[in-house]
Amino acid sequence: MIYPLVRELAEDGIPVTVTCRVLKFSPQGYYKWRKSPVTKRDLENAHLTNLILDAHHDDPPFGYRFLADELERQGESVCERRVWRLCSEQRIWSSFVKKSRSGKKPGPPVHDDLVQRDFSASAMNQLWFTDLTEHATKEGKLYLCSLEDAFSGRIVGYSIAERMTADMCVSALRNAIALRRPRGTVVHSDRGSQFRSNAFVRTLKNNELVGSMGRVAAAGDNAAMESFHALLQKNVLNSKTWETREELRLAIVTWIERTYHRRRRKRRLGKMTPVEFEALAVALDDALVAA
Repeated sequence: MIYPLVRELAEDGIPVTVTCRVLKFSPQGYYKWRKSPVTKRDLENAHLTNLILDAHHDDPPFGYRFLADELERQGESVCERRVWRLCSEQRIWSSFVKKSRSGKKPGPPVHDDLVQRDFSASAMNQLWFTDLTEHATKEGKLYLCSLEDAFSGRIVGYSIAERMTADMCVSALRNAIALRRPRGTVVHSDRGSQFRSNAFVRTLKNNELVGSMGRVAAAGDNAAMESFHALLQKNVLNSKTWETREELRLAIVTWIERTYHRRRRKRRLGKMTPVEFEALAVALDDALVAA
């Protein structure tokens, strides 16, 4: 906006009418702006930008479409185009980097998409997400398969290995089952071959769990896990050059168990940690049963 320039020139002794004539707009518009320098639209944009920044801080991989959905869930009436423009002005971008592709097409899904980008859950063990990530060390790559509970964001099972195999994904799933003993839990993944393997599908079925799969090349369909892996990437994987796989493995386990579970507070959990949030949920359930 050029009105502040008119005001500065007026303070230097140049008449408003002269400046407006040179800049080719009416003095009436300038005086109207003087009465209310900050418009209602500006205040609304500032409010929306603050909400977008908060949502993006909680979930860095989310792009403007998901941020628009988050604002809508918070009761804000705003179109995707406006969110895109505010994100562009503030340089708020998704932190997700697409995984390199081998040129092979993902196989057909073995499960329907039961989540449909609704990443919420009203109770523990209602919905789990799972995915794989990798990172290089001087000895070679290290792979992590993890499962996250949508209710609290807690990592309920994980497995770390030197090779990205179906066995490591089955191991992570079995760890989660042993810890939580769920029944009927929906386990959502992408279409990676490890999650389509007979061993993984059989483990789901044998433990009365329900499989779910997102679409091809749609990272947003599993954005909850992408968010966790983005945090892991920022806080651990990219923090230094790792000499050995064992050094990185210990760093990953330490960060998950000590920092992510017990120190990192989330706004969506009322600024509680995943462990605190689950403990409160259990205490409330016990109190209701006792009543």
